[in-house]
Amino acid sequence: MTGKDRILAKLRGEPTDSLPLMPITMMFAAELAGVRYDDYARDHRVLTDAQVAVADRFGFDYVSAISDPAREASDLGAEVEWFDDQPPAIVESRALLDEKSKLAGLRPPDPSTPGRMRDRVEAVRLLAERTGATRIVEGWVEGPCAMSADLRGINTLMLDFFDDPPFVEALFDFTVRMEVEFARAQVEASATLIGVGDAAASLIGPRLYARYVLPYEQRLIAAIRALGVPVRLHICGNTRRIVEGMGQTGADIIDLDSPTSLGHARRAMGETQVLLGNIDPVRELRDGTPESVEAVLAECYEQAGAAYICGAGCEVPRGTPHANLEAMARFARSRS
Repeated sequence: MTGKDRILAKLRGEPTDSLPLMPITMMFAAELAGVRYDDYARDHRVLTDAQVAVADRFGFDYVSAISDPAREASDLGAEVEWFDDQPPAIVESRALLDEKSKLAGLRPPDPSTPGRMRDRVEAVRLLAERTGATRIVEGWVEGPCAMSADLRGINTLMLDFFDDPPFVEALFDFTVRMEVEFARAQVEASATLIGVGDAAASLIGPRLYARYVLPYEQRLIAAIRALGVPVRLHICGNTRRIVEGMGQTGADIIDLDSPTSLGHARRAMGETQVLLGNIDPVRELRDGTPESVEAVLAECYEQAGAAYICGAGCEVPRGTPHANLEAMARFARSRS
């Protein structure tokens, strides 16, 4: 099977010749390719070269256009700080929506016009040309909570949940409409899967998640799936208290960070939900040995069961020994 066939078969619940292998690599890919991360995040050609190189080197079943969460915010006009060899960061002290009234004048960017969103679209297009016949090409958008935190500031958004719920709902509505169009542009550029990153959602409890975040994640994911591609939901951090809700989003793949056990997620979501993860990227993958990596992955596989895709809990950090990623690939190819 090709990597593309393997992933799609797993999502359909069909037999596969081995486990799909889908670890997130961004700074690790740039390091492997010998490029600065500043260039990786700015130039789709650099990103594409690095993604193809890392997929070829370790036998990944997919490539991804993910690089940082600041693309949409950048094109909306948010202030972003750039670094030579680190991901760009949104300057929260000068948040774009420091005043709630500014939301009324905000207009979603057009992903076809020059900007960072178009650069991601072009990354998807080039990745599809280079490797899309045999691998899944993953586009990426921000989820409603993460995108709203980028625009409002994370601490301010947390207060908004209590101080002004109608504003939160209006802001989430704006972000979902924007991200659906961003996803559409990537699908039209030949993305065969869209990842949704909603990191800020791990910072709220189950009541707020169910009341505010879940309905908008469901709406976003349903709209993307209606474009004809599956969806991967990744929420960084400890999602133990909201994991049952994550299983209700409609995402084809629930990508879990290491603080939430796969066994807990499996009990909360049932046997058919495809889970991805979730070896600790630092303590167990970067700082482990090939033998310990395979042992931890065996435990992940045992907890998750057959509906499982092999990967790390979050981004594979640069400096991870190549032998440890080779061990991950070896484990994936030894199971189905």
